[in-house]
Amino acid sequence: MNDEQLHAMRHSLAHITAAAVQRLWPDAKFGVGPVVDNGFYYDIDLGEIKISEANFPKIEKEMRGIIGYGDDFERFEMPIDQAIDWARENHQPYKEELLNDLKRSGTTVAKDLDVSELGLATDGDSAVENVSFYKNGNFVDLCRGPHVANTKDVGAFKLLRVAGAYWRGNEKNPQMQRLYGVAFATQEELDQHLEMLEQAKLRDHRRLGKELDIYTVSQLVGAGLPLFTPRGTILRDLFASYSNQLRLGFGFQKVWTPHITKTDLYETSGHWAKFGDELFLVTSQETDDKMALKPMNCPHHTQIYASRPRSYRDMPIRYLETTTDYRDEKTGELGGLNRVRSLTQDDSHVFCRPDQIEAEINNLLASARELYSTIDMNLRVRLSYRDDGDGYLGEQSLWDSAQAQLKAAVVSNKLDYFEQDGEAAFYGPKIDFMATDAIGREHQVATVQLDFVQPGRFGLQYTDAEGNAQTPVMIHCALLGSIERFLSVFIEHTAGWFPFWVAPEQVRILTINDTVLDYVDEVKAVLNGLTLMKPVKYNEIRYTLDDRNESLGKKIREATTWKIPVQLIIGQQDKDNQEVSVRTQSGEEKLKLDELATYLQKL
Repeated sequence: MNDEQLHAMRHSLAHITAAAVQRLWPDAKFGVGPVVDNGFYYDIDLGEIKISEANFPKIEKEMRGIIGYGDDFERFEMPIDQAIDWARENHQPYKEELLNDLKRSGTTVAKDLDVSELGLATDGDSAVENVSFYKNGNFVDLCRGPHVANTKDVGAFKLLRVAGAYWRGNEKNPQMQRLYGVAFATQEELDQHLEMLEQAKLRDHRRLGKELDIYTVSQLVGAGLPLFTPRGTILRDLFASYSNQLRLGFGFQKVWTPHITKTDLYETSGHWAKFGDELFLVTSQETDDKMALKPMNCPHHTQIYASRPRSYRDMPIRYLETTTDYRDEKTGELGGLNRVRSLTQDDSHVFCRPDQIEAEINNLLASARELYSTIDMNLRVRLSYRDDGDGYLGEQSLWDSAQAQLKAAVVSNKLDYFEQDGEAAFYGPKIDFMATDAIGREHQVATVQLDFVQPGRFGLQYTDAEGNAQTPVMIHCALLGSIERFLSVFIEHTAGWFPFWVAPEQVRILTINDTVLDYVDEVKAVLNGLTLMKPVKYNEIRYTLDDRNESLGKKIREATTWKIPVQLIIGQQDKDNQEVSVRTQSGEEKLKLDELATYLQKL
């Protein structure tokens, strides 16, 4: 089954879900019901009635009845005014609102909503004259399709969860119930997906983050503002160091910028017009300057570049900064470390001549590949291009050139890639790295972005060999992206069993009794003398000693619960033989004490 057929199948199931809900609760009012990754949802208003998972079996039973009956999906059109009357007569205020907006504003509203239910018969942004509907059985819905031919053609499905969702994403609007389902062409594919979801629950970084004491949240601090414990800070610091190490090897230099700035900076860069409502505003008691917490770093780095004259001989100039940015994300979209209001980026920017673009991109691609191979995540690349929308800055010719150069770099590096319109930044196209985790989910992680726009908006220049002023090209790159989001992916990828080099607690020494404490000192001496070099250099093994008067079994269980990668068990026989018993996920083995250092250096 191709993507278009799968999309039509899932879209049809959204309608069947709504039809089933209407059978059970005839007063249901419907919002929108688009296709999403692996399935669909429908926004529903049932007044005081709340859907729970306990209701899923009877909803699914109604859905299967509709599917089994085998109604055709029939398309028809209505004039816009007649459609508004239909919505009013059928007590569907949300559909009526959409139709009135379409009548007033044309397809611009449809684009802003990004929904597929709206039936349009229009040219450009002109007023809508007719809208399309689909009917299956007695259920009629405003929709532009596509659908399968018959309700029997929808494959295998399961209702998954229900969540609150504000109508049209606006917190001032009524809250609806968003009923989610998953759907696949075959039952086998559905079963595989459901098994993956069960695995995902066990790997949920929010649960593991608490159990492994990695981060916490506080209502006094605020939603979306995670606090990292000593263990979590080790993870953050080691990954930031590794990311910096990879780029420092290619000539990047560290810079530092303040966390607040005048909003003038973002008005010049173009960020204010596009993201102004996502900024935290700061009020000064001393000046009338309008200030904001910085949501990104590229405009700041342009000002370091602009602080002195530049020659073609100086190029490329490479800055990196691992720093926290702040974005006023909607409360309903916050979740764990995936979406936060304080995000730390391992950000970097290159200012270079056009003839240096290829080499600089190759360096960044090499860095990203090395980092993700280290943590055993397979990568492919999404070439993120602009679409026909009007939210982009810069001439089309510059975009064409940038997109062609990014694609050439990806092809020359023999990377697995796909192309997608509409995913570009507003100032330029991107190479987005998509990493596949241990249970097959794909996550967008590192990014390399080519920018011909911001240097011009800030008037950045360098002098070429003939003494003429030229505008540099700017390349944006983050290898981890948001460290918080990266850690959510990494925790779930590893299920909390972190690689030895980055584990907050690498080794736990477990004593069988207190007669071996003098020998423990010899083991500690070996650990204290170790210097591990890869992938980042660190001089201390992070270990603890459990010499409590508890059974060995209890100590092992606790160390395993904490997911300590190496447990060193020491008893009287180990002391007598100058050995240690090494316990890992792979099993248990005996090592001579003088072999321990070499063993740990190879992990």
